[in-house]
Amino acid sequence: MSNNLNSAPTFRQGGGMRKFGTGEKAKPASIYSMFIRIYKHAQTQLPLLIAAIACVIAISLLEFIVPQLTRYTIDHIIPNQLFSKLILIGGGVLGSAVALGALRYISTSLMASVGQKVLYNLRNELYRHMQSLDVSFFDRNRTGDLMSRVTNDVSILQQMISSSMMQLFTDFFTFTAIAIYMLWIDWKLTLLLLATFPFMILTTKVFGKRMRSSFRTVQESVADVSDHLQNTLTGIRLIKAFTAEEYESERFSERTQRNMDANIQVTRLRAAYEPIIDFLNFLGLAIVLVFGAWLAMKDQMTVGTIVAFIAYLRLLQNPVRHFSRIMNTIQQSAAAYERIMEVMNTKAEIVERENASSLPVVSGHIVFNHIDFAYSSDSTVLKDFQLELEAGKVTALVGSSGSGKTTIAHLIARFYDPQSGEITIDGYSLKDVTIASLREQIGIVSQDIVLFNGSIAENIRYGNHHSTDAEVIAAAEAANAAGFIDSFPQGYETQIGERGVKLSGGQKQRLSIARAILKNPRIIILDEATASLDTESEQHIQDALAQLLQGRTCLVIAHRLSTIQKANRIYVLEQGQIVEHGTHDELLNLQGRYSQLYELQFPQTDEA
Repeated sequence: MSNNLNSAPTFRQGGGMRKFGTGEKAKPASIYSMFIRIYKHAQTQLPLLIAAIACVIAISLLEFIVPQLTRYTIDHIIPNQLFSKLILIGGGVLGSAVALGALRYISTSLMASVGQKVLYNLRNELYRHMQSLDVSFFDRNRTGDLMSRVTNDVSILQQMISSSMMQLFTDFFTFTAIAIYMLWIDWKLTLLLLATFPFMILTTKVFGKRMRSSFRTVQESVADVSDHLQNTLTGIRLIKAFTAEEYESERFSERTQRNMDANIQVTRLRAAYEPIIDFLNFLGLAIVLVFGAWLAMKDQMTVGTIVAFIAYLRLLQNPVRHFSRIMNTIQQSAAAYERIMEVMNTKAEIVERENASSLPVVSGHIVFNHIDFAYSSDSTVLKDFQLELEAGKVTALVGSSGSGKTTIAHLIARFYDPQSGEITIDGYSLKDVTIASLREQIGIVSQDIVLFNGSIAENIRYGNHHSTDAEVIAAAEAANAAGFIDSFPQGYETQIGERGVKLSGGQKQRLSIARAILKNPRIIILDEATASLDTESEQHIQDALAQLLQGRTCLVIAHRLSTIQKANRIYVLEQGQIVEHGTHDELLNLQGRYSQLYELQFPQTDEA
């Protein structure tokens, strides 16, 4: 396995479950745990939540009024011809409808507000947790899949929190209140009716489990589509250069096909589930009609009571109908919650000790002491490795690809931890100091330049968010970048496009150097900083680097040996071991591996 993080292919195949932790796969999160976590977030909005629940209780109580008005009309007003009370009955029905509408509007608005704030907190919590995870986590997982979890999966919870949870609260209170009242009216008939509910619960449990699994597949397929889209859009120039549009379209079609099939499976499950629930509801209605009519014919129940009982039956069955509809939302949310919790339950491998201290300003004396490191159990990169970087000096690493050069840089920045051995800076073990205080003193300029879609000033200021405009300009001048920046009509406010697409390679590199200068680090790591530049651009970069390296410890990783001839010490690596070291002239005189590499790059020396 290559030691360079950027050596991974742009396009990655595959879908389905991703490996998030380094241990065993976590058990699926339960719906109960999902509601508990949502409630914990909702507690921050307790006044709004209490007001919404009060509305729910009021709605449940108002649900009783219309059936009672119906019963009173049939049993008293019609037989006694109480014409004067008809207006009151009509007014009561309309008043109840208006009150129910107002309460539902208020409760829905309140729950929508609570739901949005819960999602706001949950999405930010998820993002902050992802930011706290180490580089190896992002090595293992696809960018598009992680994006889908932060955006799509969290958004899926929105519908459940904003509307479905409100419906669940309302239905719970309505069902409980009406069931108690119906038991009081006729407990025998009510128990017969309630006997159908265990079958509904069993049906819901069976179908719910299958729906959840299908929704999991749906969301994983959405992540696959998102990942493919992200890869192809960022690599569109490569696709067009290789005329691979049709190939990528077919691959995209395969992923959308999986998404379509999974959605069809969910629809079929729902189409089978809802008729079964409806049948059980009609069974309850048949029980009420048959036994209610029998009791009425024996003068043990009035016709008005039967009509009211049927109305209450419909109210009692409404929560079941609602639940059958929103179960698909709940199961989809549960699948989304599982995917979110896979990330939230992932622990960072690079962690600070409890008593870690802040690293003071260092001179930059770095020592690798008997380091063993591997990216995986079958890929040893460094074995009993030892290296010393003198403070304030330029140390260069050269060697074949995969020899461990970039790994050394990543270990200094503590992107990874070695399996054994110790790395120290000025005598401080990297594991004894806080990660932030370590990285604050390290500046990295690499061949793979990362620039954000924004202005030139914003990208330079990333090195120090609190810097002034004058400091940004000074950093640009020191990096030999002020000339081309001033040539743009908008100067430092010029928008550079995604990944700096509107700039040349040399211009992007000078911005990354300006960013490093603005950070003012004590230790500089140059990872193939000039490898892909033309001669003129390289000269500009070398001049900028001369400004950057003054008085700092510098580690240079290079394939182009012309860039390191003035280094104070050069180490030649092969297969994770130092095979030679010395100055440029000393290594040439050894006629060893360095000399071979030099002759390959400068064959004209053979004729001298």
